[in-house]
Amino acid sequence: MPKFTRREFLQASGASLFLAGLPLPGFTKDKPPGTISVIMLEGGMDGLTAVPPFGDPNLFKMRKSLTPENYLKLNSFFGLHPSFKYFSGLLAKNNASVVHATNFPYTKRSHFEGQNLMQGGGLSPFAETTGWLGRALDLAKTPGRSMSLDMPLLLRGAHENDNFFPASIRNSGSLTTDLINMISNAHSEEGSSVFNKVSKKSTQKDSVVPRDPASLAKYAGKAMAMKNGPLSSVIKVDQFDTHASQGADEYGRHGERLAIVDDIIAGYKEGLGEAWDRSIILTLTEFGRTVKENGTWGTDHGWGSAALLAGGAITKSRVISKWPGLAERDLFENRDLVSTIDYRSVCAACIENALGLDHDLIAEKVFYTPKLPRVYDFIFS
Repeated sequence: MPKFTRREFLQASGASLFLAGLPLPGFTKDKPPGTISVIMLEGGMDGLTAVPPFGDPNLFKMRKSLTPENYLKLNSFFGLHPSFKYFSGLLAKNNASVVHATNFPYTKRSHFEGQNLMQGGGLSPFAETTGWLGRALDLAKTPGRSMSLDMPLLLRGAHENDNFFPASIRNSGSLTTDLINMISNAHSEEGSSVFNKVSKKSTQKDSVVPRDPASLAKYAGKAMAMKNGPLSSVIKVDQFDTHASQGADEYGRHGERLAIVDDIIAGYKEGLGEAWDRSIILTLTEFGRTVKENGTWGTDHGWGSAALLAGGAITKSRVISKWPGLAERDLFENRDLVSTIDYRSVCAACIENALGLDHDLIAEKVFYTPKLPRVYDFIFS
């Protein structure tokens, strides 16, 4: 089986991009101060492999074949997976941070429930028809737009959203619209409106976009850097569910997915340009992985994980954690890393920074938890 180079692997790895939050004259009172982007890591990222707590004596006892030997040292306790070459540079420049032992308050380990809850941000799975970022954009009075065939729950708000699928087919950005217009004329007013949108989008400038994750991130960054561009973007990356042969280094299955995340962050940085200084990027995953490796050199569904934050809105790099320990007595149900930081608080802080909303309003109207702790100063001070 041929071995892919990192560049070839990333080009072959698809992803989905969603843009939202378009300020409209007369509707948006004041444009929010920054932009917020989310990288959704579906399948459950292993935070202990991504950010190994080598200072905990139980790490190597629990997972001998899952901890990278050549990790990058962050401080006297935490390291960073070698796939995060670009992200480590941002940490050195005080434009990135890590939150460890964190997640949403969901402990049932179901992909379907966990993914719904991390996007919906409600009090229980499938309780919401809108997403926490969509509700935040509603509060900031900015409508949404999706650059894929479907709008993810995360971005769905109460107001009308629109979508757009950027093609990778040559000449698809210069289609004739006669057939579309004929179909439009044969439909009702509502149907005609839909086909008119298709006609406009099919001839939109720069509608042909490479589908690899880094290119999508660069495209999103450029769009958000525009004067009246969108305020938010979401990129979805899957295949983090590594029950077998997970690997520890850059060429393991998990390491390859982490490399995609690293390149997405690099793409955002390039695309945003000067707008980088007012940006915040955060990762989101439904749950972590078990502390102990299983019998097939992988990990199973867990609870606590690690989160990556990047962007010019961060001016001092940190590893933010209330470490619970990896001794078996310290684990959740004797198997999982305990989440000691409610990740909804981290999301709320990023919303507060990017959209200029008050924390108490975010806590009550976005996450339905009025007493949600405020962690803003730990991230942005």
